[in-house]
Amino acid sequence: MSFAIPSIGLKSELLKLGLRTDGSLEVPPTWPGAPAGWYSHSPTPGERGPAVLVGHVNATDGGPGVFAHLRSLKAGDVVKITRENGTSASFVVDHGEPYPKNAFPTKAVYGNTDGSELRLITCDGFNANTGEFDDNYVVYAKLAL
Repeated sequence: MSFAIPSIGLKSELLKLGLRTDGSLEVPPTWPGAPAGWYSHSPTPGERGPAVLVGHVNATDGGPGVFAHLRSLKAGDVVKITRENGTSASFVVDHGEPYPKNAFPTKAVYGNTDGSELRLITCDGFNANTGEFDDNYVVYAKLAL
């Protein structure tokens, strides 16, 4: 699978991600140029429910990660997905929301939806004191009809 977000000039392959042994979401690699990942226990993009894509905001060399410009997406921007079988699905961005990691709304992000939706998730809220990201940023998008 692969995807593109033309409004921010982004194209990436999608790795298949699962769960870590502690039950948390596996994340893609952080090396420069690393692709985003699709959480394979979520729906395939275009199926009913929230398909989840995860990517880094920065890379291990300090440069930009695949989702470095996720915060600049606006309502109406398009996310194009090419599935493994060659078919495609287009999603329209509805909105984005920052969430503290210690108060992440798991059900709102991963819970069932009436239609086909997409969630793009990255880190946010860099804390210079700890060198860690305190928040996540989630973009919500719906299948274009």
